[in-house]
Amino acid sequence: MLFIPIYSANHGPASCKISAMPAIAPPPSFLLDVRGLRFDRNDECVFGPLDFAVHSGEALLVTGGNGVGKTTLLRVLAGLLRAGEGELYWHGEPCTRLPAEGIAFVGHLAGHKADLGALDNLRFAAGLHGSRRGASPTSALASVGLAGYEDIPAGRLSAGQRKRLSLARLLLSPARLWLLDEPYANLDRDGITLVDRLLGKHLSEGGAALITTHGAYAAPPVQTRTLLLDAQARNAQSVDAENVGVESPNMESGA
Repeated sequence: MLFIPIYSANHGPASCKISAMPAIAPPPSFLLDVRGLRFDRNDECVFGPLDFAVHSGEALLVTGGNGVGKTTLLRVLAGLLRAGEGELYWHGEPCTRLPAEGIAFVGHLAGHKADLGALDNLRFAAGLHGSRRGASPTSALASVGLAGYEDIPAGRLSAGQRKRLSLARLLLSPARLWLLDEPYANLDRDGITLVDRLLGKHLSEGGAALITTHGAYAAPPVQTRTLLLDAQARNAQSVDAENVGVESPNMESGA
């Protein structure tokens, strides 16, 4: 492996571990390719520049301490925040933002309508974003363990049940790329197993996921790589690949 210095506009060198191979454009098999992505807040760099890519069929774990920009990165990719600079490629084609129909974002706030029942919340989401072939609001609720809660207003559900309702919304969504901010939060062991099962199914069908984590339950049993955000350099320090046959700049293959 090579250890080389990388620079950003407002910071000095930061150690970055990459593969000993030339920087080339990622192949078309990448679902998402991100180049030079940077976000500033109040003229201070939150993260970047970042270079990474995501294959169909894999999960990318975004790790790092508090305040390094993990949630902000997902919000930028979801189109909720505007990046200061950088390029996005979706299926190899350049885009100014990722297509709304191609991504599904689940953040710390559930995004449910508190006065609507669980089933009506899913019907509302399906009406806005469409639904996955073969999926229905009723079957999605049953799949996440909320059968019998169809008419319970979302505002009366527990934190764990609201998270399960968010997971049911994912099951309904036809989106290829899931952006999941701390998906294991507020879940018991059965809920954690449920997240892993849903991720495995989604990836086996050609989907992909970016998942932020502080480290707890950070290794779902799926094809996974890790993007570590470095607080000191505000940069991507390394990406460790597991069972991935294609590499790109700033990515390291490993066992």
